[in-house]
Amino acid sequence: MLDIAEELNRWVEQGRDVAVATVVAVGGSAPRQPGAALAVDADGTAIGSVSGGCVEGAVYELCRQALADGQSVLERFGYSDDDAFAVGLTCGGVIDILVTPVRAADPARPVLAAALTAAAGGEAAALARIVSGPSELVGRALLVRPDGSYDGGFGAHPELDRTVVAEAGAFLDAGRTGTLEIGAQGSRCGAPLTVLVESSVPPPRMIVFGAIDFASALVRVGKFLGHHVTVCDARPVFATRARFPEADEIVVAWPHQYLERTEVDGRTVLCVLTHDAKFDVPLLQLALRLPVAYVGAMGSRRTHLDRTERLREVGVTELELARLRSPIGLDLGARTPEETALSIAAEIVANRRGGSGVPLTGAHTPIHHDVTSVPAGRIGSVA
Repeated sequence: MLDIAEELNRWVEQGRDVAVATVVAVGGSAPRQPGAALAVDADGTAIGSVSGGCVEGAVYELCRQALADGQSVLERFGYSDDDAFAVGLTCGGVIDILVTPVRAADPARPVLAAALTAAAGGEAAALARIVSGPSELVGRALLVRPDGSYDGGFGAHPELDRTVVAEAGAFLDAGRTGTLEIGAQGSRCGAPLTVLVESSVPPPRMIVFGAIDFASALVRVGKFLGHHVTVCDARPVFATRARFPEADEIVVAWPHQYLERTEVDGRTVLCVLTHDAKFDVPLLQLALRLPVAYVGAMGSRRTHLDRTERLREVGVTELELARLRSPIGLDLGARTPEETALSIAAEIVANRRGGSGVPLTGAHTPIHHDVTSVPAGRIGSVA
């Protein structure tokens, strides 16, 4: 539900009763990932999506029913080739969807409201909700912050809250949304509960080093992909707002000095477009030792060979060099700055999602690589 936090937060602040349908788990070629949500208010207004259109009508009716009877339900939708008019996913995937009423008097509403406020404000937070287990626990919520503090709770066993806080904190650190199985008393044994953890994190950073024409196109693509984009160059004549109007930040500094003092994390991508040894070598020497998601460097194959030799001379190991994507980007035959930016972005996405970069036509690889598996068997009402 945090993926529609901004609009849903306004609804909650206005005191509306709503029902929220959230994708809990997916299997096969499902159109939306866990955490995708659709919300319906008492007037029948809907926002969001759980399937890109395949089962929206059926889920909408489930939301209307939840508003009427106050009951949560966990429903599975899959592909049906027996009945051409059956409600299902034409792509052949399977999705589990939790439908939860969020009414003014519901005990979990303050926790959900706090989670929506945090997500709408760009703050990091993780929302944990029990989606299957004893009916009296389903729908209860717990909000976890990066410092380990939390609001709400499940009210079943103190150890359960402590365990979920720790687990949700790990999900939050990774910026991940998904489910975990846990015992009702907080252990890995005992009556199992399924807990959905939705992480809301600030946009991942993309730092582009080198204020060249290719960088301008990459900034636009980076913003399109949802990154917070910084352009850094030591030359003030090139690192200007006029040249990079869509960048979130423009920094005039030596690249390695800026990288030393700025914050990065496991989702940060670093794109080195300077292809000048005096900038590249000290920058990459540092970058390849940081816990970031991606380090790519522009240049010809000759430039790459010269650069890697210089890096070896300053002590960069073969294991560290193996992290370097150089020449940067996938082989698309790109020529223009826009085509090159697309090539770089494609490599970043493939690196993040585990894709091979080969054409899907004729391939036997999965279309989606980072799905949460759905256990076998139909899931019915949980309330």
